[in-house]
Amino acid sequence: MRFADRRSAGQALGESVAALGPHDPLVLALPRGGVPVGYEVAKALGCDLDVLVVRKVGAPRQPELALGAVAEGGVTVRNEDLMRHTGADEADFARTASRESKELERRLAGYRSAAAPIDPAGRVAIIVDDGLATGSTAKAGVEVLRARDAAEVWVAAPVGPDDTVEAIRALSDRVVVAHRPARFRAVGLFYRDFTQTGDDEVRELLAESRLG
Repeated sequence: MRFADRRSAGQALGESVAALGPHDPLVLALPRGGVPVGYEVAKALGCDLDVLVVRKVGAPRQPELALGAVAEGGVTVRNEDLMRHTGADEADFARTASRESKELERRLAGYRSAAAPIDPAGRVAIIVDDGLATGSTAKAGVEVLRARDAAEVWVAAPVGPDDTVEAIRALSDRVVVAHRPARFRAVGLFYRDFTQTGDDEVRELLAESRLG
């Protein structure tokens, strides 16, 4: 199964999430690729859209391999198994985490210029990304929303492998994944168009979502 692009993936995912009837939902998309998906999910639910800024902490010499993540609110998540497997030490992690934290703050300032944050307290907060690989960013997002007193925290994505889905299920209230392939290598392989989402598109979709 391959999605045409993130917007079409979001439409399919939105149908699945809406069928579950979440009470008072708030979609929190993970920038940047999760925002076009989350925009469509929020549209399907007829609810608010916001962003939840989380940055992956990549492994030395393997930046696409997530050793963990940092998120707004000072949350840090580590994948201890992957750290041992790659031989990364605390200094490696701290160095990359510091760099990603600075980028997180830069992006957060830019996105908030387009749309003020929405308080998730008491609501069903639905984290949306364009796919789940290791799940580090989604796990960090769950911690952020627990700390912000969301009534429930859901995680939704168009595609993700079984092991990651089950790991996130243990931390969240519900996981919705449209496609769980038997073989999973990379999120982008399940899209025909996986063009990088830019900051301008994120701001535009956020601003557009507030007009309704």
